[in-house]
Amino acid sequence: MRFRPCIDIHDGKVKQIIGSSLNDTKATENFVSTRGADHYAGLYKSNDLSGGHIIILNKPGTEEYEASKAQALKALKAYENGMHIGGGINADNAPFMIEAGASHVIVTSYVFVDGKINEVNLKKLVGSVGRERIVLDLSCRRKGDGYYITTDRWQKMTDVSITDETLDYMAEFADEFLIHAVDVEGKQNGMEEELIGKLASWNKIPITYAGGVRLLEDIDILNEMGQGKIDVTIGSALDLFGGKLKFSEVVAKIRELS
Repeated sequence: MRFRPCIDIHDGKVKQIIGSSLNDTKATENFVSTRGADHYAGLYKSNDLSGGHIIILNKPGTEEYEASKAQALKALKAYENGMHIGGGINADNAPFMIEAGASHVIVTSYVFVDGKINEVNLKKLVGSVGRERIVLDLSCRRKGDGYYITTDRWQKMTDVSITDETLDYMAEFADEFLIHAVDVEGKQNGMEEELIGKLASWNKIPITYAGGVRLLEDIDILNEMGQGKIDVTIGSALDLFGGKLKFSEVVAKIRELS
């Protein structure tokens, strides 16, 4: 297990939000930082925490997106080749983000069109930066008995569910998966253990789970369920972002488990 830290940026500021609240005009905020994204990237670098993610939460093509992108680029410069970046990424702009210092690009909406997997765009993406530079964000919400992948900043539910067959197929185009449990993201009410179980039973390429981790005991549960192979992101619960869980204790705990 590895700790994958995060930097979520909205309206040009580092924030933590309730994931399910995000839409084109607003988001329910848990925390708004007075520090720039480069501060957090520098902190993660000094703690040797690579492979975390920077997410631009605004809608591409807006002034707010450009303000958030500017912050993201500062973070990439502060920790070159140490973090992934997502939010409005496609085959055209992915090479720019790699050149700007990202180790990987994180992609969701570009590879899903009209609720279905778009193989043409997947292949374009691989052609632009290579499979080894791609993280597919398969963040999902529960519907019925399954978990279905969401796109467009978690606003739209696709027809694609998290199954072994889906993960096998998507793994052909990605180096890693990032999976937020959207229904619990930012709420600090506990993890989606059924989803974790599904991921742990597959687990063929690195997976980072995010959503609902609030206690050190949750890390133990995730580590046990994931057999030490599922990595973890923690946002709103961390003291860095106004929560009660100490960043230093999380780092120490996961290093102990590893």
